[in-house]
Amino acid sequence: MEPATIAEQAVFFVFAAMAILGALGTVYAQRVAHSMMSLIFAFMAVAGVFLLLEAEFIATIQILVYLASVMLVVLFAIMLTRRQ
Repeated sequence: MEPATIAEQAVFFVFAAMAILGALGTVYAQRVAHSMMSLIFAFMAVAGVFLLLEAEFIATIQILVYLASVMLVVLFAIMLTRRQ
C-alpha cells in the first residue's frame, strides 16, 4: 500500500471537517428542517470520504439509501406534522 500524498490528506481533512460541521449543525440547529439539511451535508461528506478511500459502491449506496430514502421520508414527516 502506498502512503497518502499531501493532497489526498488535505482532501480527507476537508471531508472530515465537513462531516463534523454537518453533525454539529444537525445537533445544534433550531429548526428541524435546518437540522435535516445539516444531516444531508454530513452524509454527503461521509460519501466523499468513501470515494477518497476508493469505495465507490459504498459511497453510491450511502447516497442512495441515506440521502434519497431516509431523508425523503423524514422531510415528508416534517412537512405533514401539524404546527401548533
